[in-house]
Amino acid sequence: MAKYFDVHPDNPQQRTIRQVADDIRSGALVVYPTDSCFALGCQLGSRDGIDRIRQIRRLDDRHHFTLVCQNFAQLGQFVYVDNDVFRAIKASTPGSYTFILPASKEVPRKLLHPKKKTVGVRIPDHKVAQALLAELGEPLLSSTLLLPDEAEPMTQGWEIKERLDHVVDAVVDSGDCGTEPTTVIDFSGGEAEIVRKGAGDWSRFE
Repeated sequence: MAKYFDVHPDNPQQRTIRQVADDIRSGALVVYPTDSCFALGCQLGSRDGIDRIRQIRRLDDRHHFTLVCQNFAQLGQFVYVDNDVFRAIKASTPGSYTFILPASKEVPRKLLHPKKKTVGVRIPDHKVAQALLAELGEPLLSSTLLLPDEAEPMTQGWEIKERLDHVVDAVVDSGDCGTEPTTVIDFSGGEAEIVRKGAGDWSRFE
């Protein structure tokens, strides 16, 4: 059975956040809130976590996983960013955007798009997600919690706990975080290409 953590949306309880981070370091797959939908998250190098996310969402090897980062300095360790792209991303973070960029050698090969050698990165504007990332000290390997054959993500923590009780290890609930996933911008070719129009203001990348 999955653990259930009820966390205050504006003042996350540090003790609870520490417990969730410890579970992630021990190999747990967790559901946690972001500024656009709940997400599945595990430790960066967790092969088991990656496989479980693929199973839950029925993903193929062309799916772009996302490294959810605390800040720009952390993001810069995992992807290559030139000056023009740097300015565009810097102006849009934190926020509801996922950026696809060439991955650095810090990214496990299993996470990379098989042909492009790219990975998704984002910096969420969400206090609970930020508190968890600060406690972890490294990015969370993540994917939007959107179940196969369902049009929209689940928005209630208790419902997620009920539905996924035997396939995830913990659910962190700080209230409804909406059904609209991030806007996805692919910068891997040097120019901004809008892959998915979502919660962020995508017009700035047109």
